[in-house]
Order: sequence, then C-alpha cells, then structure tokens
Amino acid sequence: MKFLADENFPRPALLVLRDAGNDVRSVAEESPGLPDEDVAELCERDERVLLTFDKDFGELVFRQGLRAGSAIVLFRVVPESPVEVLTILRSLMETGVLRAGLFCVVTRERVRTRSLQLRASS
Repeated sequence: MKFLADENFPRPALLVLRDAGNDVRSVAEESPGLPDEDVAELCERDERVLLTFDKDFGELVFRQGLRAGSAIVLFRVVPESPVEVLTILRSLMETGVLRAGLFCVVTRERVRTRSLQLRASS
C-alpha cells in the first residue's frame, strides 16, 4: 500500500512508517504549503492513501466531490507516540478496514468508514 502523508502528519510517525517498509511520500518534505485540492490530486494520480489530521478533507470529498486517491485516513486522535500511528495503520490493514474506496475516521474509541463513492459528484 502506498501512502501520502499530509503536511500536518507528524514527521516522527512518517519515519516510523518508512522504517517499517512502507512507501510513504510527504507533502511537508516535497511541497510545503501545497493546497488541499492539489494534495488530493496527487493522491488520485499516484493511487495513494492519504494520511491526514485535516478535517477539511471530509468537506472537500463529500460536499465538493473532490477525488482523493484510493483511500483517506483521517486521524482524530493525537498519537501518544510515532509507533502508535504505525500500530493503527497495521490494525486497519489487518482487519480489512483500510482498503480502496474508503474514508476512515480514526478516534480512540472507534474507526468509522464511509465509501468514497458517496461523493457529491464524480
């Protein structure tokens, strides 16, 4: 699975993901200040899963119909450590929750998913 870490994604967590063998590009490293629409376009073009803490992506995807890659993981939790992000992602992949076509919202209590097919326009 290929990932794109949004600009707000913590660098230590990014490094842990890479050290674990994941293919992770970083907006902060490659294009700081890149608008959300362009981040989504990059995900779509490269078929990457967006990793973000930015709640605006829900609005952009579901209300404005913006395409944003194969999946989106919105973290609504402040990780206690960089390894916790890796643990969360591994759990999502192992349980089959993280798969193409889903918008995943991660909190401490639960993971909610919604189909990206429910966008306002295609």
